[in-house]
Amino acid sequence: MSFRAGGDQLGKCARKGSGQLLGYLEAELSDRGMSDFQVSSVGCLKLCDHGPIMIIYPEGLWYGAVESEEAIDEILDACEKNQPCEKYLLT
Repeated sequence: MSFRAGGDQLGKCARKGSGQLLGYLEAELSDRGMSDFQVSSVGCLKLCDHGPIMIIYPEGLWYGAVESEEAIDEILDACEKNQPCEKYLLT
């Protein structure tokens, strides 16, 4: 999840609850025992029309419109199956 330079939570991602979703993502990874995943926040990715954004590395999968806990759950479900989550995948 991203934030603006200086740490300010501005823009569409913050208005869509990206800060709270970051906490949910970390808790859900822990609950699922997905200890091989690490969460990092980044500065603004300049994809406001698609935010909040979630990126999975090393696969390089970019997900957009990650606006809910349900979206995170669907993406993590796909990760557990070693598959991309087509519904949120940015191409």
